Amino acid sequence: MTTQTDHTEISMLISRFFRALDERNFDGDWARGYLTDDVRTVTPIGAADGVEAMAHAKEALERYARTQHIASDVLVDVEAGSGRATASWNALMTHVHHDATLQRRGEGADPLFTVGGYWEAELRRVREGWRISRMSVQAMWTTGQPPELA
Repeated sequence: MTTQTDHTEISMLISRFFRALDERNFDGDWARGYLTDDVRTVTPIGAADGVEAMAHAKEALERYARTQHIASDVLVDVEAGSGRATASWNALMTHVHHDATLQRRGEGADPLFTVGGYWEAELRRVREGWRISRMSVQAMWTTGQPPELA
């Protein structure tokens, strides 16, 4: 059973997290507003825990000049009285390649790499509110070329 307040708080957390990724303001303890200290992430570039998970996110995003992550259809299920919840949502993730990448790829290179997929998360309520303790992303389709891996 999910209360409307829980659903709203978790949906806002997801939206703010996506916005933070796109704004790339990774200073200080930025992730503590969204994630637990022991968070586990599973993404196309691998799995990571805690601080290392945020280093992976930063590394992945820096492969692009800009990104835009859009979340929709957030589904939330709260385990009554446990302080735990699960959430899933659809996502459209657009990545704009750096000019240098496009130059290396040559004339006609697609400036965008777009991914459609879904995210799944486990959340815990802490003193400050809901935080993501585990999350994974699953790509369902892509267009354009993925990033160059160093």
